[in-house]
Amino acid sequence: MKVFLAGIMQGSHRRMRLHPQQWRARIREAFARHCPRAEVYCHLEANPDSVGYELDDIVRTLAEGNRLAAASDVVVCWLPAASMGTAVEMHEAARAGAAVVAITPMAANWVVRAYSDCILPDLAALERFLAEGGLTELVERKRRDRPGAP
Repeated sequence: MKVFLAGIMQGSHRRMRLHPQQWRARIREAFARHCPRAEVYCHLEANPDSVGYELDDIVRTLAEGNRLAAASDVVVCWLPAASMGTAVEMHEAARAGAAVVAITPMAANWVVRAYSDCILPDLAALERFLAEGGLTELVERKRRDRPGAP
């Protein structure tokens, strides 16, 4: 199972800086415990200096993230606040048939509602969802429901 970690990075900051990113390690740890065979990809880890990129690299990196999100089985989105980049990744993943799991207090947000297959309030809920096999069931259902699936 290919898992893409999506979530707020710059958000609405007006300067080149990141929101706290500790959530990435916590989600990786939860997958290691409950879905150890999952291949978890983190776009920030692949582009650790991206906050300082120039425009050509920004465009390339955004396109690459969108492509990788769409090619994943699951996109896990950390959204304590709105994130334009994550919204695009959610759209691309949903359009491609990937399972989208949002971890957010913004359950009323239209993008979250429209593109998420599962909305969880916090990391503890994600941990329970993984432990109880919810993700495996979700991914299997999405695969069955894809057009042309056997």
